[in-house]
Amino acid sequence: MSRVINPDSAGKERTRLIKGIVLCMRELAKQGRITPETKDQAAFIALALKSISEGIDASVAAWEKRDYWVKADKFRMEWMWAGQIAEKMKAALLKDDWATVATLMPQLAQKFSKVVVSDNHRLGTPWVGAFKQLNLPR
Repeated sequence: MSRVINPDSAGKERTRLIKGIVLCMRELAKQGRITPETKDQAAFIALALKSISEGIDASVAAWEKRDYWVKADKFRMEWMWAGQIAEKMKAALLKDDWATVATLMPQLAQKFSKVVVSDNHRLGTPWVGAFKQLNLPR
């Protein structure tokens, strides 16, 4: 029996989500007032950061198997902020606290400053319906 290769690894998913967050931040910066689309965009950022945070262990599993503990721990520490900001963002959105959301945006912009998303991207609008998904009980 041959090996099964998963083309959608945690790293590729993380890259796709990061590009989606950057695109969403661009669109969010263009907004003049709070609309349902604005809520969807902020909710998408929170959900994407949570998904990135949950995928970190899958990314470092191969390193830990080969006893690269230092490399795995360093990677975890580099991405520890993602889960923290996701929780802050979710709490702020559920309270309708847009001042907190606005203070989190520069932190995210700093983290993703080197990410490039071309104008001809194929990401579409991944944030559609994200606020409704954020409100669902988990």
